[in-house]
Amino acid sequence: MILEVVILDVIPNQEKEFETTFAKASSIISSMSGYISHQLQRCVEKQNRYILLVNWENLEDHTVGFRGSKQYQEWKKLLHHFYEPFPTVEHYELIYANPITPN
Repeated sequence: MILEVVILDVIPNQEKEFETTFAKASSIISSMSGYISHQLQRCVEKQNRYILLVNWENLEDHTVGFRGSKQYQEWKKLLHHFYEPFPTVEHYELIYANPITPN
């Protein structure tokens, strides 16, 4: 499994519109081959900063499959105009995980 990590700096005062549009765009990414899950979180200290975490089966599912698809063009059209500066995307592979245990 590969974790895609993206820090998204949204143009100030466009946060609510971004969140609404992202919710709609989520169906695009979740329909892609190799997609496992995703989550969007907002930074507590900077209200216009978000982190997007997407789990893919493998790197190519994101870099080739999603980015090379017509669905990505729609994703881009819906979301890319919200970002300033344009985000950097990084991919991570799991080395260690400490399982969560109930209290």
